[in-house]
Amino acid sequence: MTGDPMPTGFEPGSATIAVVTFNRSHLLSRLLESITLMDPKPGRVVVVDNASTDDTGVVVESFRERIGVELIYRRLDSNTGGSGGFSEGMRLAYEAGSTWMWLMDDDVEVLPDGLAKMGRWSTRFKSIQGRRYDFDGSEFYWQYRLSIPLGIPIPFAPAGFDSSGYREMNSGCFEGMFIHRDVVAEIGLPDPRFFIYWDDSIYGWLASRKTTSVIVDEFVLRRTREIAQWDMGVRHLNASSNMYRYYIMRNRGYMKHYFRAHGAYRPVRFALGTALTFAKELIRLAFVERTYRGTSHLIRGLRDGHELARDAAWQPMPALKISA
Repeated sequence: MTGDPMPTGFEPGSATIAVVTFNRSHLLSRLLESITLMDPKPGRVVVVDNASTDDTGVVVESFRERIGVELIYRRLDSNTGGSGGFSEGMRLAYEAGSTWMWLMDDDVEVLPDGLAKMGRWSTRFKSIQGRRYDFDGSEFYWQYRLSIPLGIPIPFAPAGFDSSGYREMNSGCFEGMFIHRDVVAEIGLPDPRFFIYWDDSIYGWLASRKTTSVIVDEFVLRRTREIAQWDMGVRHLNASSNMYRYYIMRNRGYMKHYFRAHGAYRPVRFALGTALTFAKELIRLAFVERTYRGTSHLIRGLRDGHELARDAAWQPMPALKISA
């Protein structure tokens, strides 16, 4: 046992862990193994498979009997990206009646008392982010505040916590987002149109408009995949890919739509944020990946994002019907 009593009003069985995976069965296996060691466990685990071509399905089935909770496996017909996977995972969890949905990628492990730690905060907040250890065991810093006018994370948001044990956030990260069904009902499912990048930032921002969203000083996950980094001391810059470079610029178009829809769009400052994002990706190329090959993907994404932003027929994701 964890030794920590469950807070009154929190039922571990009301939570669902929703995992998105794609061709990383070795990492998924580590995550599912960590869930078998959880105490307490959630009520169910949902695994959304983005049309993997490896042995992901076999790995999932090997855990069905011993994971100790209901296991729902959904293999999609095509790769919908993290955005589409998390949208489907949250839909499945919501329709199963889950009160809490805990989203995570396949490249993390859950600490045994992770759900107990998140449960401590569940009677106070409805949109919660826990902390993570990095691959090497160090404390992973996540930029939990967005500058909404610029549409970019604030890199100097304080990393420490005071005696309250939490900091308010206006962003989100699908690697560990713990969110209540009431908030999901109001803001709808994550938008699959993003494919990857900015989807969780926007979703977390939408949640923060409906409830007080917080990051809490509780370590609940450990990253299991090593990523090349440029160490800048307090902060670091991870390696990326051409696909990410494209979508980080393209999806500025979707961000612009969401900010417009909620009266938060400031054209000049958002354009500055887009320029800063482009510059940051150039720095990532130069200092982490030691190349400038990939710049064309940034330019193509920027161009396509401008086209998306001009789509007059665009609509945000709809709210969901609130059910018992």
